[in-house]
Amino acid sequence: MVYKKKEKRVPEGFDSVNEYFNYLYRRDDLIWMGQNTNHLQHVKDIEDALVEGARKRNYCKYPPPEGFPELKELVLKDLDLSSDIYDIQITASATESLYLAISTTLKCNENTIASDPGYLIINNFCNRFGDHVKEVPIYSDEHGYKLTGQLIRENIDENSKLVILIDPLNPTGAGYSEEEIKEIAEIAIENDLIVLHDITYRDFAKSHTLVAKYAPENTITVFSFSKIFGMAGLRIGAVISTPERIEDMRSSVINDLGTNILAQDAAIAGLKSKDQWIDEIKQTCFRNQELIKEAVDETPGAFMPVYPSEANMTIIDISGTGVDPVDLSNYMLKEKNIFIREGNYTSKLYGDRYVRISYSIPTEEVMEFRKEFKNSIEAVQKQKGIKVQQ
Repeated sequence: MVYKKKEKRVPEGFDSVNEYFNYLYRRDDLIWMGQNTNHLQHVKDIEDALVEGARKRNYCKYPPPEGFPELKELVLKDLDLSSDIYDIQITASATESLYLAISTTLKCNENTIASDPGYLIINNFCNRFGDHVKEVPIYSDEHGYKLTGQLIRENIDENSKLVILIDPLNPTGAGYSEEEIKEIAEIAIENDLIVLHDITYRDFAKSHTLVAKYAPENTITVFSFSKIFGMAGLRIGAVISTPERIEDMRSSVINDLGTNILAQDAAIAGLKSKDQWIDEIKQTCFRNQELIKEAVDETPGAFMPVYPSEANMTIIDISGTGVDPVDLSNYMLKEKNIFIREGNYTSKLYGDRYVRISYSIPTEEVMEFRKEFKNSIEAVQKQKGIKVQQ
């Protein structure tokens, strides 16, 4: 069977999505706030590991198929998970981890509970292997802009198998307390559900609790090196669960000859040095959020549904301005050299209400956004003839 992905919008002025992203990548002067990547990572340990691995020409060899044992141990240690209970597979990105987890967990008659907004790529995977995805609306103060235990309970039926818990949530930045995680773990155990806990943004949060701590048999944890480690282009991640589940996933691994050796060298260096740099990155992100909040508060009709965000990204609701998020994204890219993302990338129901921005970038670049956000809204309003009520 051939599976069709959700068609992506081709931005104005480009012939394809690939052409668009190549254009973005080639722009060294671009203020990069549209992909949640971390541009604050300047750790020499990571760079040195890449250079040393290349100098030794390690890339001529294949690595161990499950990942270097040292790297596997370091990831488990970072999460405070015991190798007596959990196993781990190093993967070519968290996206591969998600695919492996979903393809080996869902049966064709089973459904998935996920959120809208959310990371729609995950839902696409679930629709390939399961019956359907219940995309639960969460865009309200009542639910805290996240998938709550109450919402999970309300959407369980006899064919529910998987719960997608992105924590903190892409795109809203909403996080979970330990009590909320305990509740979700209890729901999973009571209803024989598997929680797919995507913790890509956990290291930006003030605090974070793993579902695996409370429901080890009912949890698959997906780990990424793309964000806090600033290694998005190296494409490396991991998936953690019980030995039985990981063994099932290994039988489906396409990348049988292992994950990029240089990326694994860099990941080891990043984990070993993490305590030396993580606080500085988090502090910069929280300060950058404050600057963004100032810009939004000065802009009539705009607000931040979640503040402070527990991730390195958040959303700005601009529905009260009358401006379409696509028009704002296009304008800021072309006129202000600032790359942001319209909401339709992460929501079917609410994508016309908000833009998503990331702020793990130098503060001077966030200052530029702070200066130009209101101006850009007003410019688009003028272009489109939008009359704003005073």
